[in-house]
Amino acid sequence: MECCRKNRRGKWSRVVAESIKVAETSLTAMAEHGAHLTTASSDERPSIFEVLAQDSLMSAVKPALQHAVKILAESNPTRYGVLWRRFDEIYALLDLLLQHHFLSRSSASFSENFYGLKRVLTSDPTRPAHFGLRRKQHLRSLLLLALLPYLRAKVEKILARQRDEDDFSIRLPQSLTQKMYRAFLVAYPFVSMAWDGWVFCQQLLYVFGRTRTHSPLLWMAGVKLAHLTAHDIQSLDLKPSSPIGTSPSVGEKMQRILSSVVGGVAMSLSTGLSLGVFFLQFLEWWYSSENQSTVKSLTTLPTPPPPVHLDDQAAPGVLSKLCPLCRKVRANDTALSTSGFVFCYRCIYMYVKANQKCPLTGYPSGVQHLIKIYSPEG
Repeated sequence: MECCRKNRRGKWSRVVAESIKVAETSLTAMAEHGAHLTTASSDERPSIFEVLAQDSLMSAVKPALQHAVKILAESNPTRYGVLWRRFDEIYALLDLLLQHHFLSRSSASFSENFYGLKRVLTSDPTRPAHFGLRRKQHLRSLLLLALLPYLRAKVEKILARQRDEDDFSIRLPQSLTQKMYRAFLVAYPFVSMAWDGWVFCQQLLYVFGRTRTHSPLLWMAGVKLAHLTAHDIQSLDLKPSSPIGTSPSVGEKMQRILSSVVGGVAMSLSTGLSLGVFFLQFLEWWYSSENQSTVKSLTTLPTPPPPVHLDDQAAPGVLSKLCPLCRKVRANDTALSTSGFVFCYRCIYMYVKANQKCPLTGYPSGVQHLIKIYSPEG
């Protein structure tokens, strides 16, 4: 009996030990799978959060710059109106210079370099970042980074304007060109939806490790994204600005000067955008719907105190008609919207024009805050 009990205990202990091993193996596999989804793997593969963050960076910069240019154009249409009318072209040119500089210097776009990423050739993944991309991949990346978004934005503006015109037009397309244009107008939303679906499927496959790129644009350019290594960062810092030991020709000197100018413009844009990213995040927080109550409490003026009795000896009916400034019966009643008090028009106009504040509360006020009050008897 004692031997049977010992055998049973031994079996149960082995079963428990095997169960613990299986559970540990399962937990380890699940942890490795979760780490694969959120962190880079052994081949420096960025996580989905990093690649999506760098994608959204440039898409947030353009609307902010467009809003700033719009404010400038509205404040001075003669001087800054051309910036608003040609904003797409100017932005595309600056974006082209910026992306060319970063692709040549660090094998990455501005947003990719901002997040510590680089573009790696699918055919030559060991190529150092400071060497830059090959000419073919460099030109493809430039076209897909700068020119393709410009063309898509222009097409969408043209289609939106055409839709508005078609809504108020009763003419049917007559020529073949008009019919083809109308067909393209109808087909474009489906093409755009198919493209968005392709991007989504590519990102989903990237999450599960089924593809090397998260975007069809990277696949078209023949590159993939990877993290910058310590050797890459050191090589980029030590990268010479010009070749050493050679005497350049006149053409090479001109090309070097042009490259220096373009590089200076790109670095200025890079510095401005790097600082502007944090400012944009602050603006998004400031104007967010969750923060509107806080902003309103900070920016609105406090409720003014109740009126002070200027003359306790006067009758109640007369007291309500006295001007707080001249202490006489008001003539041409005028309210100051910043505080709510009512004065004679002449009294409050002269006071606000001279002092730029309410005489009773001290709130900042101007002539534009004066409101004429009309009585029902008048």
